[in-house]
Amino acid sequence: MARRWNFDIPDSSSHPTVPDPPGFARSTPDLDESSGSRQRNDTEAAWKSQKAWEVAQAPFKNLLMMGFMMWMAGNTVHLFSMGITFSALWQPISALRSVGKVFEPFKDPRVDLNAPRLLFIALNLGGMALGMWKLNTLGLLPTHASDWVFSLSPAKEVEFAGGGASF
Repeated sequence: MARRWNFDIPDSSSHPTVPDPPGFARSTPDLDESSGSRQRNDTEAAWKSQKAWEVAQAPFKNLLMMGFMMWMAGNTVHLFSMGITFSALWQPISALRSVGKVFEPFKDPRVDLNAPRLLFIALNLGGMALGMWKLNTLGLLPTHASDWVFSLSPAKEVEFAGGGASF
């Protein structure tokens, strides 16, 4: 079914003698230049920056919890202390491997993610250092030459602490 009323409005480029009416602009306003859109983009950028900082500070909570769990596990080598220690080492390693994925949702040209990434990396390296410290307190790190070469005598203990009673 054909239309009964149809108007073909000619383009002004085909009729250069006909001027545009007053107040008419051919170019459409850019969405980034309008104040409402700019304010919305600034708000979104501020939100992304805030969330990036929250994600960057998240390993600190894990660091405190893991430190408490290591303290509760004690300094003897048994299954629970080993599990906690290796968990304290594995979590930062896996987090450091996925730094790009963690900060992917916050990628925006208006948001600087370098400082949150550095904080995230530093806190995870602190978590790894905590795990290495626990391995050392358990006596599982090779810290003396005799740990590597069996023909050498073990290191002499410099200090010994015991109970209050002497016999």
